[in-house]
Amino acid sequence: MKLDILVFGAHADDAEIGMAGTIAKHIAAGYDVGLCDLTRAEMSSNGTVERRLEEARQAAETLGVPYRSNLNLPDRGLRHTEEQLAAVTAEIRRTAPSIVFAPYWEDRHPDHVAASRLVEEAVFSAKLRRYMPDLPAIPAPQLYFYFINDGGPADLVVDVSTYYEIKERALGCYRSQFERPPGEDAVATPLTEGYVERVRSRDMLTGQRQGFALAEGFAAKVPFALDLFRM
Repeated sequence: MKLDILVFGAHADDAEIGMAGTIAKHIAAGYDVGLCDLTRAEMSSNGTVERRLEEARQAAETLGVPYRSNLNLPDRGLRHTEEQLAAVTAEIRRTAPSIVFAPYWEDRHPDHVAASRLVEEAVFSAKLRRYMPDLPAIPAPQLYFYFINDGGPADLVVDVSTYYEIKERALGCYRSQFERPPGEDAVATPLTEGYVERVRSRDMLTGQRQGFALAEGFAAKVPFALDLFRM
C-alpha cells in the first residue's frame, strides 16, 4: 500500500499519544496515513497482547486509518541490530511514504529512544539500492519526530483544535493502559494516574505559543524548508 504518511511507534498507543490529532487532520484532508507498531507490547504491566492488539485496531478505526501493521519486534528488546533494521526498512519500502514520523529521540522509556534511532536509520537505508536489493529502493522520506512522555523543543506545531475530540476517543480505546478498573488484574502505572489529562495539558501549552487552543509539536533534525515567510 502506497502511503503519504507512515507513523512508527514502539508500542500501540505511542502514535496516538503524540500525534493522533495530526493523523486525524491529515486523514480528513485526504492523505493516506498508516501506522506501524514495532512491538506487541508484551511486557506491559497491564493488558494482554491480544487485548492491546484489539485496542490498537479500535484506535485505528476511530482515527480512520486504513493501514496498521505490527512488526512483532521484542518489547523491551529493541536494539540496533541488522535484523531489526531490515524489518523497519522493509516496512518503509513496502509502503513508500513521502513522510515518516518517529518518536522523539529523548524519552524516559528506552524503547521510544531505540525506536527513534531504528526508524531514522531505516529511512536512510531505504534509499540505498544495494541494501536489501530484493525490495526496490525508494527516495528518502521526510522525517519528523513526535513527543510521547517527555517534551522537547518543537520545530513546528500543528493546530489540532478541531480534531482533538477524535484524539481523545482514540486514546480512550486503550482502556487497559489508561484506566485501572476495580477488580481487574491491573496495577498502578504512570499511565493510569491521569496521564491522558496531562497529555491534553501539554497540547494546550504547545498550542498557546501559536494562539491555538490545542496543538501537537514536532521536531526535525534537518532545516524546515519554506518558499516564503507568511505575513
